Amino acid sequence: MFLESQLNHPMQSGTIEVICGSMFSGKTEELLRRLKRANFAKLKVEIYKPNIDTRYDSEKVVSHDKNTVSSVVVKNSTDILNLINNPDLVAIDEAQFFTDNLSNVCNILASKGIRVIVAGLDMDFLGNPFGEIPKLLAIAEHVTKVHAICLDCGSIANHSFRTSKNNKLVSLGAINKYKPLCRKCFNKNKTDV
Repeated sequence: MFLESQLNHPMQSGTIEVICGSMFSGKTEELLRRLKRANFAKLKVEIYKPNIDTRYDSEKVVSHDKNTVSSVVVKNSTDILNLINNPDLVAIDEAQFFTDNLSNVCNILASKGIRVIVAGLDMDFLGNPFGEIPKLLAIAEHVTKVHAICLDCGSIANHSFRTSKNNKLVSLGAINKYKPLCRKCFNKNKTDV
């Protein structure tokens, strides 16, 4: 009998890990924590983010807590396949913004023996599955769902409620445009709008 806890999970190569959750749940912080561990283990790490993500910095991956790491900015996820340089680990932040078959790119990388860590929103501001994340959840070996705290009632939050009247699917913003809410408060706020 082989237990999952016996796997060398944090350094396992040829796998896909997904970190997902709402805004302000710590997805990027968790990604950065795993990258620090990989750097400590002297793994060759490459970090990518979509060019649409310009909230805090146009080139760095930045958490809401202002922790940063340098990254390579790409327009399409398929660009990653042309840019990789024999890494042990490929990290991808804000994965929900890639609309060009990111799941296929991650499968290709993992099949080459590369550990792939992807972080992104699993639901859009309407509470619907967002972008490629559902496909990635299906094919990933490891999934970590992180949660924020509901700003209305203090419960565990898994929704990103947009406080502005903008109805575009993609609208960059931080605490000034979004707030994390639990299911009950999200549904209440949706009906109040």
